[in-house]
Amino acid sequence: MHTPAGAAGMTEVAFHFNAPDKLAYVCRLARKAMRHDARVVITGAAQDLQQLDRMLWALGTTDFVAHCLEDAGEEMLQLSPVVLARDACVCSHRDMLVNVGDTVPEGFAQFARLVEVVSQSDQADRSRARERWRHYAARGYGIVRHDLVLREGA
Repeated sequence: MHTPAGAAGMTEVAFHFNAPDKLAYVCRLARKAMRHDARVVITGAAQDLQQLDRMLWALGTTDFVAHCLEDAGEEMLQLSPVVLARDACVCSHRDMLVNVGDTVPEGFAQFARLVEVVSQSDQADRSRARERWRHYAARGYGIVRHDLVLREGA
């Protein structure tokens, strides 16, 4: 399990580029994180979070990802390994933050890890991701780049 950023230093920032389907990729990422006992907050626009909620419920029984939306109540927020929230700081766990939104998430520096997921074909999404990259770089964050096209082809 990851140590909160405040105890270990700066948040680890990673950009996962070239996702053919951002939300499907986030479902796989959440499943993998949950299997490694990491707690995840996924942030983005309300409509994306609602679609992610439906997609996570539709995964096969062996791929089920326990999750809740930010308005599920305090007990569910504490128990759920994956929380879908417009406000990244809605719950107390701070292992990993996954951003599918257009802007730098408020409170990202409280998390041990931040993963920015970027579309393969949506040029506006790619442009906004470059802005977020510049934001993190200007503040001294080391950024790890993961090209999903190269990873799948390897």
